[in-house]
Amino acid sequence: MNLRKLILTENACYKANRKIIPKGIMVHSTGANNPNLRRYVGPDDGLLGVNQYNNHWNQDRPSGRQVCVHAFIGKLKDGTIAPYQTLPWDHRGWHAGGAANNTHISFEICEDGLTDASYFSAVYKEATELCAYLCKLYNLTEKDIVGHYEGHQRGIASNHADPRHWFSRHGKSMDTFRSDVKKLLTTPTPSTPPTKKLYRVQVGAFSVKSNADAMLARAKAAGFTDAFIKIE
Repeated sequence: MNLRKLILTENACYKANRKIIPKGIMVHSTGANNPNLRRYVGPDDGLLGVNQYNNHWNQDRPSGRQVCVHAFIGKLKDGTIAPYQTLPWDHRGWHAGGAANNTHISFEICEDGLTDASYFSAVYKEATELCAYLCKLYNLTEKDIVGHYEGHQRGIASNHADPRHWFSRHGKSMDTFRSDVKKLLTTPTPSTPPTKKLYRVQVGAFSVKSNADAMLARAKAAGFTDAFIKIE
């Protein structure tokens, strides 16, 4: 995961400074054909690129709306994919249009034309890794992850279709998404190889250095090339 941070400090949501205890994660997608992070995250930090329209979300009420999420996933100016944290994880976001604002960390995946399989695969992977990271951070499981549309079904979010309409075009669903996050959570962390033990053998102790030198020469001649003299 290539997680970066640019907190939207000028957004009224950030200024409200309300905190939550995260109980879940809500997955959103933007609903607009613009995969570039600079559309939503700004100002340019050298990686995002310049938003010529200056309509990113780092302003009081973007386009007059009360909106703000904890992260975005999309393209940097060089075309690589990255997630950007835009609110502290325990900050109350404005994303669900319902009670999930009080309980869920949220992120938006920047949509494109919905037909580019390689782009979808890349942002989907980053999204699963971000969720696995957040689950570990807040002791959550894959069962605590919902899409916006599922939030509506549960009565905790407004009526939106995301991200089902996009996932389904690429053979994915929130069920497969949760399954993929679970795989990341249950994959064992590679253990550190045990430290190699060395057993040294002493073949003599001498008070006269010339005798020690002679024994060292005999040992090396016998094939013990790592033999050495230690002065005590």
